[in-house]
Amino acid sequence: MQRDVFFVTLPGTLALDLTGPAETLRLSGEFKMHYISPLQEVELTTGLVVSRLLPLPAILPDHSIVVVPGVSDSETLFDTPPAQQVCEWLKTLKESIELGRLQLVCICSGSLLAGMAGLLDGYQCTSHHEVIPRLRKRVPAALVKDNRIFVEDRHVLTSAGITAGIDLALYLITQHLGPQAALDVAREMVVYFRRGGEDPQLSPWLQHRNHLHPAVHRAQNVISADPETAWQVEDVAAKAHISGRHLTRLFRQYLGISVRDYHEQLRIAVAKQRMQQGFGLEKAALTAGFSSGRQLRRALLRWSE
Repeated sequence: MQRDVFFVTLPGTLALDLTGPAETLRLSGEFKMHYISPLQEVELTTGLVVSRLLPLPAILPDHSIVVVPGVSDSETLFDTPPAQQVCEWLKTLKESIELGRLQLVCICSGSLLAGMAGLLDGYQCTSHHEVIPRLRKRVPAALVKDNRIFVEDRHVLTSAGITAGIDLALYLITQHLGPQAALDVAREMVVYFRRGGEDPQLSPWLQHRNHLHPAVHRAQNVISADPETAWQVEDVAAKAHISGRHLTRLFRQYLGISVRDYHEQLRIAVAKQRMQQGFGLEKAALTAGFSSGRQLRRALLRWSE
């Protein structure tokens, strides 16, 4: 079943804050977009007029995602009557967000509007670097973080400006559909992955996809599809249709790490997932492809240095 996503649409909404995440989620095929507003039509920053907007819903389906994009001049546009209507509506979602029935996603200065509605009090969050001082001033109870692509705290996700909304949408796909689905969408969009905030789950699966070399992608797909296997470089290279020596060079050139190190990072990610599921260290290590808990501990220590 597709997950419902409701995009709050106000006059002066940054076009890419709206269309970037929407198109990213659409490409996954598993999200249904709705565009809501106090107005029937609004003009975006590019001059594009969006019409037939739905009214702000009184009830949202459980597990819906509410997206609040930024606007071109949040200092004035968030003090207009339409924005104030949205602010009052957002206040009604507070309990559902706290209980996890809804997920709140803020792009760029959308964090400021959500904060004005009291939805960021006590939450770690971020915004565009030019908005952060005003966010701190107007929402003193928010735990504002500088220099982040995005921040996730419980059921609230906030991102920096404009293109960071695409990074956040890719993370949502990873979160709800798995890393391979996000990789497929990113490759179709020709988008480079960046680490998001301090989230370590993005690092092993997505961090090293910031390249366009098809053979390296093929090799990564082989390993990531079955990280528990004791892959040898030659076996992976054969499936990528190149030599082992050439694959080793390409990994160093495009990823800056060895094939073995890439494989080990994925195994660590799998082991951590198993431990979060309640597995003990030894069992988590074995199911992730490590020979023992001791080998896993060594790997964890090596990558924490």
